[in-house]
Amino acid sequence: MKVLLAEKVSESKMVKQFTRRDALKLTVAGAVISSVGCAGRISDQQQVVANKLHAPMLDKWANTPNRPWIGGEYWANPMEDWHIVDGGAECKNSGGNRSIHSLTHRLTDASQAFSVSVVIQQIYKGKKDAGAGIRLGVNNEINEYRSSCFVQRGLDIGVLDNQLSVAGKKTPLDINVDKQPVKLDVTATPQYGAVLLSVSASVVKEQTATEQVIGQYTHLAPASEVLGNVAIVSNFGMSSKPGQQAGKYRFSNWQLSGDAFEVNPQRKFGPLLWAMYSLSDSRSSEGFVMKMSAFTGPMGNTGNDEVELQIKRNGQWRKAATAKLDSDAWVANFRIAKWQEKLSHEYRVLYQEKHKDGTTTEDVYSGIIRANPVGRPLRMAALTCQNDYSFPYAPVAENVKKLNPDLVFFSGDQIYESHGGFGIVRTPFEPAIQNYLRKFYQFGWAFREVMRDAPTICLPDDHDVFQGNLWGEGGLAKKNPEQDMSASFTGGYIEPVRFVNAVHRTTVSHHPDAFDPTPNPSGISCYYGDMVYGDVGFAILADRQWKSGPEQAGVVVGETGVDEDPNFINPAINPKKPVLLGKRQEDFLAQWGQDWRGHKLKAVLSQTVFAGISTHQPSPQRYLKYDFDSSGWPSPARNRAVAIMRESKALHICGDTHLTSLALYGVNQQRDSNWSFCTPAISAGWPRWWLPDQMGIPHNNRPKHGLEQTGEFIDAFGNKMYVYAVGVPEEGQSKNRYVRAHEKGSGFGFIIFDTEQFTYTLSAFKYLIDVTDGNSNNQFSGWPVTIHQEENIGKNRLS
Repeated sequence: MKVLLAEKVSESKMVKQFTRRDALKLTVAGAVISSVGCAGRISDQQQVVANKLHAPMLDKWANTPNRPWIGGEYWANPMEDWHIVDGGAECKNSGGNRSIHSLTHRLTDASQAFSVSVVIQQIYKGKKDAGAGIRLGVNNEINEYRSSCFVQRGLDIGVLDNQLSVAGKKTPLDINVDKQPVKLDVTATPQYGAVLLSVSASVVKEQTATEQVIGQYTHLAPASEVLGNVAIVSNFGMSSKPGQQAGKYRFSNWQLSGDAFEVNPQRKFGPLLWAMYSLSDSRSSEGFVMKMSAFTGPMGNTGNDEVELQIKRNGQWRKAATAKLDSDAWVANFRIAKWQEKLSHEYRVLYQEKHKDGTTTEDVYSGIIRANPVGRPLRMAALTCQNDYSFPYAPVAENVKKLNPDLVFFSGDQIYESHGGFGIVRTPFEPAIQNYLRKFYQFGWAFREVMRDAPTICLPDDHDVFQGNLWGEGGLAKKNPEQDMSASFTGGYIEPVRFVNAVHRTTVSHHPDAFDPTPNPSGISCYYGDMVYGDVGFAILADRQWKSGPEQAGVVVGETGVDEDPNFINPAINPKKPVLLGKRQEDFLAQWGQDWRGHKLKAVLSQTVFAGISTHQPSPQRYLKYDFDSSGWPSPARNRAVAIMRESKALHICGDTHLTSLALYGVNQQRDSNWSFCTPAISAGWPRWWLPDQMGIPHNNRPKHGLEQTGEFIDAFGNKMYVYAVGVPEEGQSKNRYVRAHEKGSGFGFIIFDTEQFTYTLSAFKYLIDVTDGNSNNQFSGWPVTIHQEENIGKNRLS
């Protein structure tokens, strides 16, 4: 056969008949794949056997009610810009590079044939046309389907400026299509390490169910250029840079078929996304209480708003409870008292997805609610800060899963404003909260297997509420937000109460009941409280929500202290009425410290460390004396909080700094209070360094291990601290996301609570390791460490 490269084939008058029988065949075949429930117990490797079935995929949008959620078979970029309207997926935004990726079908074998088709239609004509169509070969350096969803490049095939565009080459269409629906057909044939793409564009005449071909094109592409995710794209001819505008497009009848596709129904993500639960001894007539949050995508107001929880008892699934979906946070909350905590129980969450024709499809998410782990040490994973340049953080997620923790703690920054690209939306509320939710969904997508079978504590921090820094001032609104658009320099919340409370519901609504749920005067919800689990008592704090803002002390973040001597302690940087935890949390912490019912060891869980363990950021060449984001400031309030915490003999576990450290607090004298373990970031973004030796900051009593940057110090705020170990990072250089995260000091923490020996064994694991291989370099220098309970009140053993 003679191949015509980049040449238009002149058969513009061709008309193809598309019958209802053909459409029905494709619909039924697609349903085989798309209606499979998400029980989540089949691995990708196990699913390979089913991959060779290669059933064609046809989108389900024709039978989907109007709603924001595109469907569990897809990932929409960004979610807030897409919705289902009258049987098609429409992009509401005229910006560039808006896309929908197939999750269940991925091109992996270029030695086999495949075909892709979709109907596109311009619904709004902007000042310029940036086209719409199909994108092949969406991939990245780790060849992984979730992270590839955020790649904004590939081999684009579509209609642009009334031309058929294939890989940047264009040929005019026979007619002016304007706002008529156009079907794009791509057929791929293997060609000795390359792929021949035969592309046609046809006007769809809906009334007669016919198609008129108005353009054809062939293109020979290297096999590597088509492998990876497949997506449909609105405005593929324009970048996603804000401020640009073109047209808006509608997509329907998206079909994928052929043996080149790897087909994996288990990659479906939603409508049930994941669940988080907690189990705690209430020390009341309610006994142990199990609480659970189950998440769906934003289903709109035309679908089912009820989720059911079932528990398997005596081999039979039994209905335990039903709950309504919160239409802001899209979470259903369950609370079951008098839980049988001595046994593990299988659970499953069920959601009936409604369709336009009155039928439903059941989606299932299942897992195990563990027995209360008593009579043995409690094993806890501690994680923080996931900047998505290394999404989906597989080395961390898989290593945590291997360690099989009894409890998982995320100390905050489950999202960053940059997650997924396309920036943030602050107003109006609906797109703003959907903007947050799709970033939050990346967190669940990455760690749902870790959370599936283990209780989870998940704290919100500053970035979770779209702030660079948060000094909450008891829930006050930020003054003059237009002067601090990144919310990084002054106190208060930049987002409205409704938004902040929705974020709280996504993160903490499954936590044990709050000690005092009375909202702040502004209406912002309060979640501090405690949990008793595995013979350990946990205090759960919000160390940002009441904290004083810098302007109360007249300091300027990033500027104050620039010219000061590193060893000068300046009392003028503290507010006249300094606040860290606030009186309500201080009273709770004092009461909790004296309450030993049901447990033998204690730990305090909060967002960040109560000391200024940082000298340089964001490079090892830039000294920054004051990091007001640290909970070492304001120092008088910090000392008050530590003095209260000291009486509990609790270990403080926290995160946020992107710099793992193990330090012993001092108030009246060095080493008289609690140990703190600030865990490595899952994926460190803004880097910090602790380099006191290079700055000539004096120290005493360097530990026996002799590691640099350790010993007794006075931090920049005047706080006493004994730094036993710190995971000083390299500068991230690698183009490989996982190597770069490793270079930047990413990883996770792990704590073993031995309630018989009254000890805590602390591990700080690096990012790109295998925790099962026994390699001594798997942990940061100075770890692992075992601390005795009495060392949290100044009776020191470790030296």
